[in-house]
Amino acid sequence: MDAFLVQIERRAWRMAKLALGDPEEAHDAVQDAMLRLVRSYRNKPADEWTPLFWGILRRRITDLQRRRKVRSIMVNWLSGRRDDHGEDMPAWEPPDHGPGPQRQVADRQAWDAVSEAVKQLPQRQREAFMLRTLEQLSVAETAAAMGCSEGSVKTHLSRALHSLRDQLEDWQ
Repeated sequence: MDAFLVQIERRAWRMAKLALGDPEEAHDAVQDAMLRLVRSYRNKPADEWTPLFWGILRRRITDLQRRRKVRSIMVNWLSGRRDDHGEDMPAWEPPDHGPGPQRQVADRQAWDAVSEAVKQLPQRQREAFMLRTLEQLSVAETAAAMGCSEGSVKTHLSRALHSLRDQLEDWQ
């Protein structure tokens, strides 16, 4: 299980960071998901760990987002002022392609555009897109991680891809 956790840690942190917007909170969410996986599912077969882990992490992220929302409402209500801050999610870091500043600028712009487009997706579409496309989970694994049917995963992914194609038309 240690090898599995080492392999998935960085990708899980990126996903949590994208969803939560705070690197420290993302780190805590990933660690919590890993601990829950080890405590509850270490005796399960290794091929079941991936969907179990992503499901645990998805639920942990949702819990943290809900707490943040409630905390924000309470603080605003108690302080008597209204704060219209949206939840900004950080952009993905583009891969380093070595030398070539023009290439680096183009990559940064493309990644910024993709990141912004993914941020605009509804949560379930974003989850389906990230798990299926970025994490390359199967439809069944994604459905197990998201807690929905395989048909729902396909619908969410299809809608996400359609929306991303529309938003990123200039980058084709």
